[in-house]
Amino acid sequence: MSRRGFLAGLGAVGLGATVAACSSGGPSASGTSAGGTVDLTFWNGFTGGDGPVMQDLVDRFNAEHPAIAVRMTTMEWADFHAKLPAALTSGRGPHLAIQHLDSLPTSAARGLLLPLDDVAEDLTLTSDDFIGPVWDAGLYDGQRYGIPLDVHPLGFFFNTRVLADAGLDPDAPPMDRESYEAALDLLLDRGVAGHWMSPHTFTGGQTLQSLIWQFGGDLFDAEGATTAWARDEGVEALSWMVDAVHAGWSVRDVGQDADIIALQNGQAAFNWNGIWSVNTLDQISGLEWDVRRLPRIGSVDAAWAGSHNFVLTKQRGTTDAQLEAARTFVSWVSQQSAAWAVGGQVPARLSARDSAEFAALGPQSAIAEQADDLRFLPSVPGIGDAIGELYTALNEAVLLTKDPRDALRDAAARADQVLADNRDRYDA
Repeated sequence: MSRRGFLAGLGAVGLGATVAACSSGGPSASGTSAGGTVDLTFWNGFTGGDGPVMQDLVDRFNAEHPAIAVRMTTMEWADFHAKLPAALTSGRGPHLAIQHLDSLPTSAARGLLLPLDDVAEDLTLTSDDFIGPVWDAGLYDGQRYGIPLDVHPLGFFFNTRVLADAGLDPDAPPMDRESYEAALDLLLDRGVAGHWMSPHTFTGGQTLQSLIWQFGGDLFDAEGATTAWARDEGVEALSWMVDAVHAGWSVRDVGQDADIIALQNGQAAFNWNGIWSVNTLDQISGLEWDVRRLPRIGSVDAAWAGSHNFVLTKQRGTTDAQLEAARTFVSWVSQQSAAWAVGGQVPARLSARDSAEFAALGPQSAIAEQADDLRFLPSVPGIGDAIGELYTALNEAVLLTKDPRDALRDAAARADQVLADNRDRYDA
């Protein structure tokens, strides 16, 4: 899945158009078409290489469950969040959807989602079969609102040809700070700026978060009420990125996506990017590349990750039959999550992650080795508004317009006000 595929979002169709998918008749009060089929609308943001994979799963589900007709569609995330409340109020929104983990508590606090504790119990889904942190992160205000489908972590991508040309072993890439910096020095001697530091959310923002955790810091306090990124650990993390620019390991003023393009073109050796880049790189003819878990630059193994979660919406006109059909669909796709990983994901279910089918996906399996070290944002409504201030600090510091400590301090003050305002807004 591309970076834009990660940002891209959930789409909508009118309820009448959805019903027409499996029957020429219109919907009845029971939520079924004239032919007796239960019709479901499913919104998601899989607009990249993962889209066809999910569509294949939907087609397979529909073929195996002739009494249920799922219609899938997509749109930009921003459009999704703007349209969802009105669509649900009018009864023309999705019956089920995918949301990123960091937006889930906001939607729950706005009353857009149904609690899923009973769904998890009915489907015998428990923490024992899921990556612990992502299962726990689906809770908000003591109730479950998300059923995790996957995790999509940051990975360490590298151009094997560039490493070999510099005399480095592509089969043994640098995985700690000392060897990583030594490799960057060697590459610089060969005229290659080895790791281009992005000043943008993608992928600089995820890199910075990973480094803050690796240096032993955190982004927020335990309750997600105040920021913690301006402490010494955060300053050390952002300073490492800025020092890479000063040292020449990175070029200056890296444009959006220029870091991974440089990897593709052989202008850079390393790139920390999302697992969604697997399919993008795999489609480039002649490119020699590989991927591992993130190197440990600090003292702790840690990596940023997001997660796609199934949610059921609180919508006027939804019937019991549609709710039951939605539960069936969520359970079925969850069981197929090893197949879903082909789209460039790590299954959230341990049984899928440990399967031979997933092990055969070399790049995804390599990134998944850090599954126990993945970190997620706290389950706080509006947390994305606050983390946006960290991205401003990143931009200022990596573009060399502000000292890292000052940038983080000022961003923390703004974010703390955002968090306070959100507590009032969401009565949290």
